[in-house]
Amino acid sequence: MKTAMTLVVSCLLLPGLAATPFAQSATTSTATATGQTADARTPAPAPVGTSGTNASTATDYRLAAGDKLRIEVYKDAQLSQALQIRPDGKVTLPLVGDVVAAGRTSVELREAITESLKEYIGNPVVTVIVTETAPQLIYLVGEVNKPGAVPLTNGRISIIQALALAGGFTDFANKKDIRVQRKTASGMQTLHFNYKDALDDESRKEPLTLLPGDTVIVK
Repeated sequence: MKTAMTLVVSCLLLPGLAATPFAQSATTSTATATGQTADARTPAPAPVGTSGTNASTATDYRLAAGDKLRIEVYKDAQLSQALQIRPDGKVTLPLVGDVVAAGRTSVELREAITESLKEYIGNPVVTVIVTETAPQLIYLVGEVNKPGAVPLTNGRISIIQALALAGGFTDFANKKDIRVQRKTASGMQTLHFNYKDALDDESRKEPLTLLPGDTVIVK
């Protein structure tokens, strides 16, 4: 009789014991899934001076007209601004006034603003965040078969690739002196490129890289 009662008790306890690891496993799986969902919905903080919510930009990304910025001055809500770079490549800030933004990296812009604010604030701490980038385009004009704007997929493109997208040259193109106009923080810069030399170059060095906003002129 005692043996029979022992068997009954054992049978009653075994399902409960077996269910315990399963319940713990199920609980762990649910928590993990919830944690992953929460992580996926919560974006990681953007690196200071690099990128924001709608833009993924590298530290060497050069700002362009139309880009949207968030400029934060530590412990100064009045100087902190949400701005968009104007067509002339500048932004306007209280105290500082107009500052050239286009052609600079976010770090270079941060340093320029910091230096300008030192006249008014002791040891200003400035953060520049790119919240949204404008469409990245370069322009080809002159003796090419398809002049116009060319979008940049990864922010940069070689001049040879851009000329290929423009359908190549017309019969009257001067391939030895192609000019690239580039807007920089210090003003307009003109670069020269010899297409024939680039094709004949046995060293296979990387051709001229175009940046957003560059204009390629083929005469």
